[in-house]
Amino acid sequence: MIFPEQLRKGDSIAIISPASKIDGKLIDGACRTIESWGFKPVQSEFCKGECGSYSGTLGQRLGDLQKALADKSVRAILCSRGGYGAVHMLQHMEADMWQADPKWMIGFSDVSVLHAASFRAGVASLHASMCKCLAEQPDSESSLRILDILTGGKPEYIIDGDSHNHEGFVKGTLSGGNLAVLSGLVSTPFDLLKGGDIIFIEDVAEPIYKIERMLYTLRLNGALERAKGLIIGQFTDWKANLEYSTMYDMVADMVRDYKIPVAYGFPIGHVDRNLPMIEGAEVELEVTKTSARLKFL
Repeated sequence: MIFPEQLRKGDSIAIISPASKIDGKLIDGACRTIESWGFKPVQSEFCKGECGSYSGTLGQRLGDLQKALADKSVRAILCSRGGYGAVHMLQHMEADMWQADPKWMIGFSDVSVLHAASFRAGVASLHASMCKCLAEQPDSESSLRILDILTGGKPEYIIDGDSHNHEGFVKGTLSGGNLAVLSGLVSTPFDLLKGGDIIFIEDVAEPIYKIERMLYTLRLNGALERAKGLIIGQFTDWKANLEYSTMYDMVADMVRDYKIPVAYGFPIGHVDRNLPMIEGAEVELEVTKTSARLKFL
């Protein structure tokens, strides 16, 4: 796995909108935060654009991504938001796009598509908060952890335990993201979940039965059997059903037979505390009933 170089004062961070359109004020706010970090924000041509529900046509969004990847002065690329639409670009992404000049790709949710493309090319990326967080919560842990990683930090996260936790210790390669997005890439060349040993997942506004269906896809595909460890992030705005009163109860049933460490309740996803995860990093995962520890090596 290739790790992009750490950023230094004065380096440029490009902002692109690879999926849904965004309120331009959030981009402006994120730019102020980037400047306060000592970096130069570079707004792509169509990052504030509008084309139906998207920020631009496929050609415009793809062009912004390609230009940012090719620009030698750009050392990281911040996606403005998720939503939907990044998948449109996958068939146009070749490995050399990412490998020629590796740089940090930052984002989550629908941006999991771009993490999958980067991982396939063998380049690490950063599953982390985007413009809304940087604009509205510049001093939050979610924002400051991004800065730490971009400048060479290797975080260690320790969170409280959960009654659903499966205890254990494992080392491996980390990969994951939004479950709905990644389950749609299963058995394609961009299947992110077949590459990592330790998988993390999160999602938003999905009923329990749909998440269960996605997990069955991972079970039948062999992703769960191959995994050495699981990190269950935040599932927000979910809808209960008659079979399960909570999302984690259902997930626990789905993974009960796998003798691997499973950490529940990790602060990853569509929540204020969204800890950055380095896709492709080697990590240690230690899970007990009272805590879970994830250390980047």
